[in-house]
Amino acid sequence: MNDKSSLGDPWLAGHEAVRRDSGWFLVLGILLMVLGVIALAAAGLMTLGTMVFFGCLLLVGGVMQLINAFKVRGWGGFFFDILLLKGTLGVVTGGLMVRYPGAAALSLTLLLAPFFMVGGFFRVVSSLRLRFPNWSWACLSGVIAFLLGVMLVMEWPASGLWFIGTCIGITLIFEGWGWAMVALAARQRKGMT
Repeated sequence: MNDKSSLGDPWLAGHEAVRRDSGWFLVLGILLMVLGVIALAAAGLMTLGTMVFFGCLLLVGGVMQLINAFKVRGWGGFFFDILLLKGTLGVVTGGLMVRYPGAAALSLTLLLAPFFMVGGFFRVVSSLRLRFPNWSWACLSGVIAFLLGVMLVMEWPASGLWFIGTCIGITLIFEGWGWAMVALAARQRKGMT
């Protein structure tokens, strides 16, 4: 009699918790999807807000590194210099992102474009070369990534004002959809047992 429920299996306990709280998961999913739609509708504001948020994180992290650098001065010059450099870089970069979120979004978008192009190119080449199972999906993914990178460069600087906010909106919609599906599946399973 090796019943998993009698052994206190954490997976079963988690599964039961999801079934019990499926209403909350459904609400979470719906809220995330609504936020995603709002983010898509206001992609420019979402992009600027994201830059300010990341700038604040860098700023706080830089200040913490500077404080830490002065606390560990006795470790030696190398560690002090590294922490001082990292802290100063964080403060300056974070401060610039908070002060100029539009320029930060433009710069970040311009940096992301070649990553999409190079990553997409290598995904296409490797999928065509290796022909692993379902290679066509990887190839299609690579083509889309490459074209996205090209589009970002061709539409820059305008693309820098909406791209990051659009990505966040799409991510929120898919996250919300995932949580809603988990909740509905748990409710359906609840009705079956």
